[in-house]
Amino acid sequence: MMQRFKGLIKLKQARNGLLSYQRNFSALPYDAQYDDPQDQVLVEGRAKSRAAILNRPASRNALTIPMVARLKRLYESWEENHDIGFVLMKGSSKAFCSGSDVVSLCELLNEGKMEECKTYFQTLYKFVYLQATYLKPNVAILDGFTMGSGAGIAVPGMFRVATNKTVFAHPEAQIGFHPDAGASFYLSRLPGYLGEYLALTGDKLNGVEMIACGLASHYALHERLDLIEERLGKLITDEATVIETSLAQYGDLVYPDKTSILYMIETIDKCFSHDTVEEIVDALENEAANSYNEWCKNVIGKIKEASPLSLKVTLHSIREGRFQSLDQCLAREYRMSLAGMSKRVSNDFCEGVRARLVDKDFAPKWDPPSLEEVSKDMVDSYFSPLGELEPELELPTALREPYI
Repeated sequence: MMQRFKGLIKLKQARNGLLSYQRNFSALPYDAQYDDPQDQVLVEGRAKSRAAILNRPASRNALTIPMVARLKRLYESWEENHDIGFVLMKGSSKAFCSGSDVVSLCELLNEGKMEECKTYFQTLYKFVYLQATYLKPNVAILDGFTMGSGAGIAVPGMFRVATNKTVFAHPEAQIGFHPDAGASFYLSRLPGYLGEYLALTGDKLNGVEMIACGLASHYALHERLDLIEERLGKLITDEATVIETSLAQYGDLVYPDKTSILYMIETIDKCFSHDTVEEIVDALENEAANSYNEWCKNVIGKIKEASPLSLKVTLHSIREGRFQSLDQCLAREYRMSLAGMSKRVSNDFCEGVRARLVDKDFAPKWDPPSLEEVSKDMVDSYFSPLGELEPELELPTALREPYI
């Protein structure tokens, strides 16, 4: 595989006539004011690598339009610089990335700035695809909150280091949206019907569980991260196997404890394998009645808190994702995101954000208010082609083939 990496890098350098990129990088101070894109994504220069640091600690490093644009530019320039062997991404403070800054997105929508929202999703999804097709080894350190699109910008990459502080979740249905940024691709490929469970309930996984189900490639204690970064920073290499060895050297062998949701996989498969959300809820209710299982009651409660429309759209998305490539999932998710942003079917996205993140009354008024009132046409509209006047998401699939 590394021969393929090197061959592609040399081919690209020859095609573009690349020159050595001489600029020296250094991290900006952590107490910077976070309104400048360069402050929101800091850069550290290392011997043969670069590190991007997501730096909006007060917002748990939630992604903004300038942040994803800067990440994309940085990764493109680093890929073209043959003095750089590999790249790394991490978050500042107690989070890797809590997802998109959905409050800001709703503010843009309420101000009629739909084009800016489109730009955000276009840039975000293109960056996810860049990560998945990157020609150099890349590492993401998932320490702390790794949620929503914050997982999307890391999971498709080569190395994902989870820790004892990692909290992974896709809670989009609970705010009237859908798991995006490639989530329908990787959630649909989890063991059994775990992906459907995580997407419909918004339930969390820890770092050990991420390793167990393949979402992370390595595990290390939070206390060892300084050692890992010091080791990686000294490497003079572009070989994935060398980076793999370094990560494994400081890694820990771990197994999920007895309280892990992974031990419920048989029940999850039994209930979440059904074709519709209504059937899934019925199966959970039957299981709760027959087994007196409190876990089933809690799961039903989580599902009933979510937007009925989002639940149906999300289930359909995960099911389609099982049979689609990453680029196809991203193109479809872009249609779905624009449908949710447009409010032509429902205002559930902004209503969910209001109820959970702005007013925090946790009493959203979903439209439609029940699963029974969500029609097939409503769901289908999220998956329809955008039409002649609205360009589809274009990804460089002819030039960049995903390795996953």
